Amino acid sequence: MKPFHIIEILGIILVLIFCAGCTSQSQTAPQQPAAPTQPAATATPVPTVSPYPGTLALNQPVTIGKAGRTGILTVYGARILPNYSWTDPTFNSAREQMKAGDTLFTTQYGYITEKPAEGNVFLFVYARLTNTGTTSLGALSTGQIVVNYEGMDYSHHPITGSRLTFENGLGSPYNYDSENGGVTGFVAPGSANTAEGFLVYEVPASIDISKAAAVVTLDDGNKTAWALT
Repeated sequence: MKPFHIIEILGIILVLIFCAGCTSQSQTAPQQPAAPTQPAATATPVPTVSPYPGTLALNQPVTIGKAGRTGILTVYGARILPNYSWTDPTFNSAREQMKAGDTLFTTQYGYITEKPAEGNVFLFVYARLTNTGTTSLGALSTGQIVVNYEGMDYSHHPITGSRLTFENGLGSPYNYDSENGGVTGFVAPGSANTAEGFLVYEVPASIDISKAAAVVTLDDGNKTAWALT
């Protein structure tokens, strides 16, 4: 074979190799599939609990009854306590000591401290009913007055015994209802005659009393509510 043919063949081979390299470099790398788009997280709205509808302001009076049996009812105060103390004028009986959780081996002649269940507190609500009529007025029983908070009703925490006295500053309990029999008492005519005092409720320690209400069931099932702040 002549020399120039060999050179020509070698030149063609070199050209083909160079072109093949350029072609491989110019190829586009395959695209990776796009990751699926995650939907944006949305916060779940927390329902807000409204105060009891139609609540009256603290200490706002309401007239109840009809004909000669009428009165003025109001809720005039509220306070929260982690516990409260009481005593008997003479001595604390064994039954009362056991009720308060004390042992009978250490007789207590001073104040006995009432404690709520863990996570709870005592809410004191002060109510007053004045007879403005001409005949005796049936006083509201403690069972007719509940505390409503976040859609739940809390009943009166019974106070057993009519002779109990309480630590300074608490005042006297609402005393026109027999705790044992539930018999409602009466308020005699005259503005000086009232059924007045505190009722005790055991409620969650997290309570916000600005959102709570004292709800009173009146005659014929009508209800009236008072704010507590």
